[in-house]
Amino acid sequence: MNDTSPIRTAAPAGLSLRRTTDADFEFLAEVYASTRREELSVTSWPEEQKTAFLRWQFEAQHQYYREYYPNCEFLIVERMNGAALEPIGRLYVDRWPDQIRLVDIALLPNHRGQGFGGALLRSIMAEGAASGLPVTIHVEASNPAMALYRRLGFRHVDSNGIYYLMRWTGESAVSAP
Repeated sequence: MNDTSPIRTAAPAGLSLRRTTDADFEFLAEVYASTRREELSVTSWPEEQKTAFLRWQFEAQHQYYREYYPNCEFLIVERMNGAALEPIGRLYVDRWPDQIRLVDIALLPNHRGQGFGGALLRSIMAEGAASGLPVTIHVEASNPAMALYRRLGFRHVDSNGIYYLMRWTGESAVSAP
């Protein structure tokens, strides 16, 4: 988890990107859990069971990503908070010969809806446009961010269970967040 190669993904204005390290594991687990807590709110499980379940899911996802995306950039998204950088999310980007794959993008709840996700997506889209490659991502059909993907010109091109494969080809106009 301690890759020292240069970061290929450009950070949009106001944000910084850095590679994940072993020290980020707990933060990454919290980011993951923040994206799934609402789903578990309908269960009658005690909080300890919800926390354990989310941890188990995160660890399984983390292992899967590391195994199946060995060339992926695993990045922490940061922004300035006073005089210090504060981690606010994660961005996982893999580059394939025929596409740029957004493996995962997630922000902590208090940083959602402020344009950060859109800015990150547009920076990846700019890379795709410059290299002539589409940008793709699997998104749960019920994910609230689906509206953002569609607004930015991503199109549903395939389905895999509850996930939609969304593709941006640069053919659609990109609107502001």
